[in-house]
Amino acid sequence: MICKMPSMKSTFLKTLCTHKFIPPLRNLAASSRTAVAFPGRFGDRGYSTWGSVSASRESYSPPDTRLPVVTTYDPATGRVVTRRIADGAASANIGKDVGSGSEEEGDGAGLEGVGERRVYGKVWRQNLGFGKSKKGKSKVFWVCDVCGHEDGQWWGTCRACDRVGTLKRFSVDDGGGGGGNGNRMSGFEVTENAARTWLPQKRAGEVQPLKLKDVNRGSNGTQWRIPLNGRFGDEVSRVLGGGLVPGSLVLIGGDPGIGKSTLLLQIAAMIAEGNEMVPPAPVVYVSGEESVEQISNRADRLSIETEHLYLYSSTDIEDIFDKIQVLSPRALVVDSIQTVYLNGVTGSAGGLSQLRECTSALLRFAKKTNVPVLLIGHVTKSGEIAGPRMLEHIVDVVLYLEGEKHNSHRLLRSVKNRFGTTDELGVLEMLESGLRAVVNPNEILLREDHAESEVLAGLAVSAIMDGSRTFLIEIQALCLSSSTTSRQVNGIQPSRADMIISVLVKQAGLKLQENAIFLNVVSGVTLTETAGDLAIAAAICSSFLEFPIPRGIAFIGEIGLGGELHVVPRMEKRVNTVAKLGYKKCVVPKTAEKALGGLAVGEMEIIGCWNLKEVINTIFSG
Repeated sequence: MICKMPSMKSTFLKTLCTHKFIPPLRNLAASSRTAVAFPGRFGDRGYSTWGSVSASRESYSPPDTRLPVVTTYDPATGRVVTRRIADGAASANIGKDVGSGSEEEGDGAGLEGVGERRVYGKVWRQNLGFGKSKKGKSKVFWVCDVCGHEDGQWWGTCRACDRVGTLKRFSVDDGGGGGGNGNRMSGFEVTENAARTWLPQKRAGEVQPLKLKDVNRGSNGTQWRIPLNGRFGDEVSRVLGGGLVPGSLVLIGGDPGIGKSTLLLQIAAMIAEGNEMVPPAPVVYVSGEESVEQISNRADRLSIETEHLYLYSSTDIEDIFDKIQVLSPRALVVDSIQTVYLNGVTGSAGGLSQLRECTSALLRFAKKTNVPVLLIGHVTKSGEIAGPRMLEHIVDVVLYLEGEKHNSHRLLRSVKNRFGTTDELGVLEMLESGLRAVVNPNEILLREDHAESEVLAGLAVSAIMDGSRTFLIEIQALCLSSSTTSRQVNGIQPSRADMIISVLVKQAGLKLQENAIFLNVVSGVTLTETAGDLAIAAAICSSFLEFPIPRGIAFIGEIGLGGELHVVPRMEKRVNTVAKLGYKKCVVPKTAEKALGGLAVGEMEIIGCWNLKEVINTIFSG
């Protein structure tokens, strides 16, 4: 279609001169004849026009069809680019992309002319945000970092657990259109690709449901777990439920500097060394925080000399799977899960999506290869594993390594265990040569025996349970009259201490109103159960009456508001532990005295009391 009318000519020229995409064209007002061709169409990438505009009469000459020039506007640089097409290709390039043939580029000044005469060009609006090309949208979720509940909008409080300030923003691209996320992969897809080259694959028809009795037929249950040798190995195996289960995913958390890396390095060395029943096998220790030289220096300090422990430093999950496939390891250690990442997953290492997908990839690897994977996890200020709560739901076992900053003793506690009980507790000690097991934990919780003296008034011993283990703790009390400080407690719940003091005032008749009372649990232990109530009351009475409690007496029982004594769980195990440690007397509630009469406690005397008044008359009457 050829347009020759003056009104259309002026409108078209004004549009070209005032349009944003190209600079104003000059010397077009004096043109006597303008021809504009519109063979193009509106397409997916915008519109295109092929036109011819003559210059002034003085400088006008017929266009050279052998030298066509294509002009485009580049929105990224804000420049107009002029390109020359090869001879005879003008008609063939109509409707095609710009840039075919030989090119010459120039800026806006290049539109003034090529070879001192104006040429006819093509103006193409490129990707400027309109057209049918769509970018991937970003979906926003709010995830509770305590319970893992997801919500579409922010409510201030989690509607699942009612916690305040726990919702964290989490955005995921849907990968549609031109978003460029079409190559995203999940952790399961990555593990399938990494394991396909070296694992025996089963066809879909060969995988069928099995009967429960046929699953472990012919296998010995005692040899199913990977054993850990020595006293240190026995202590860790106790917490794991009897040893390390093949194909399990174990997550170990703890405060910075508590000894998580040292613990796993020692465990990896024990697994690699084997024992009389299990031959040595490769174990890979992968660190995303340290170099192999740094890990080697720590191994030298721990006197680890096994030849089957391999070290590798990497943060790419796919790279880790690719490197360890030639070794076929017995176990894999990753330090830590917050430092590794997965290509194609949104977010950086340690983010919500990366944590979830990386853990899923390692879980799939463990279940498919039957190789146990041990992970180290960072903790938050509150002492919980950093990241969403779903991280603890994915893994099989969750262990916490606890301890005081200025104390060398460590407690290995099980929070979740699909293969054993969570009642077990491991007691370790951090030395220069690494972690070692504590044979008698009570020796670190009790003071040394001294002769009876008034200085030692206010001390009482009680038996507490942590998991399946019994510990004896020492409770100290100090009553100070005419003091401005009312009360200070350390290691005891303040509300529990207030209740026991009030019962002593009301039911036992002690005048404690004008005394400042200080309570402390030796060795930094926190008393969380009610079995220590009777020992707390006895320590307060000893300090207030300035009457030391004789050596060799332990107190076990809960105190009610009426001053009565109540039985606590596992009384038999507590009393047996007290008797084995050589105590002469044990004060318990009267209702438990008959049930404990058949226990083999040796020469220890079991004293039953109904209430606090009877305890005071029995212990402090001499």
